[in-house]
Amino acid sequence: MELSKVTQMIRQNPLPVIGIEAETDSKKKSKPEPGLVDKSCLIAECAYYKAEARGFEAGHELEDWLAAEAEVNQ
Repeated sequence: MELSKVTQMIRQNPLPVIGIEAETDSKKKSKPEPGLVDKSCLIAECAYYKAEARGFEAGHELEDWLAAEAEVNQ
């Protein structure tokens, strides 16, 4: 699968992030620096789709992450 197609899939079908609560008026939390969380989530999603395309074969996690990071940083 081409890297640009993976990025398009991520943007069209974001994965749910477990453990992050929706922010409500009664629960205003201090927000992290803009861009850092979004970028990390985008890298994680991209790495996930790379692993999925490979059938989640073990031993390629770092390779998937670094490739995803390079793609997102383009």
